[in-house]
Amino acid sequence: MTLTSSPSQLDRLDDADLAERLHAGGSRIAAELRKVIVGQEAVVEQALIALFAGGNCLVVGVPGLAKTLLIHSLARALDLSFSRIQFTPDLMPSDVTGTDMIQDDPVTGHRRLSFLAGPIFANVVLADEINRTPPKTQAALLEAMQEKRVTVQGKTYQLEPPFFVFATQNPIELEGTYPLPEAQLDRFMFEVVMEYSPEEDEMAIVRSTTTVPPEAIVPVISRDEIIALQQVVRRVPVADAVVRYAVQLVRATRPGDASPEFVRQWLSYGASVRAAQALILGAKARSLLQGRAHVTFDDIRALAKPVLRHRLLRNFQAQSERVTTDMLVDRVMQAVPLPRSGL
Repeated sequence: MTLTSSPSQLDRLDDADLAERLHAGGSRIAAELRKVIVGQEAVVEQALIALFAGGNCLVVGVPGLAKTLLIHSLARALDLSFSRIQFTPDLMPSDVTGTDMIQDDPVTGHRRLSFLAGPIFANVVLADEINRTPPKTQAALLEAMQEKRVTVQGKTYQLEPPFFVFATQNPIELEGTYPLPEAQLDRFMFEVVMEYSPEEDEMAIVRSTTTVPPEAIVPVISRDEIIALQQVVRRVPVADAVVRYAVQLVRATRPGDASPEFVRQWLSYGASVRAAQALILGAKARSLLQGRAHVTFDDIRALAKPVLRHRLLRNFQAQSERVTTDMLVDRVMQAVPLPRSGL
């Protein structure tokens, strides 16, 4: 397939080739995931966008919707190292990052401190039920998610690229949970919501999981190729009008004199500049996955909810009136006019 382009197309020939490989690679990964995941097309697309954009994902859904299976299967299709951390109330930060251990040196016979790496040292880290551990342990992920490194006992260790955190969260069981602080939520590129499948998809799930085991997932993209594809995503040009639209959407969520009245009524805080960065970077990856070398306003609007829903802090009035963040994002997109452009 040949990528469609615009006046702001990729300039370098090798970039155009990488863009073709990204489009084809996304299709191959999706095909592998379909061996075990039925439906959930929007969820799979958002996971792939986060992958090629190099972002972290918070996956929210009730039990039994294959959140963990999706993430584990994605890691297997990528030929990357994978670790799963089951977050519990007694989990300690050192259980995530690792710690220094006293060991005997077989050569000298002396004892020395040796760093024992924790499960965070993997390419794909599944933080299962992340809100079931106290904030002190949740904070152990902050540096890894943002700076791609871990500091233990004053010494810093770099994480091997590519590095992703996929966290899961159950929205209905609140007893014994610790809500994620806003600073950590802001480090997730997307909040992906998994919902119940349509009836026909659910029938297909039941049939496939009550017969013979599904076909094994095989790796289709190497580590080095993923890193190269992430770089070409960043080199996709974006028209100023698209960037301005993304920035205006984000700024409209912040309560203030210039914000819409409903924002001042229902929100305590809006989205940070990270949200605009995530919109643009995600839109670049989405355009290449769909076979385009240019970003459109539709790319921004398609990603507005996964980018913004976890970054909007509702006040008591909004919660009492059952105004959801998704409803607010819809209102914001209605309030911010689309620029007059053919993009």
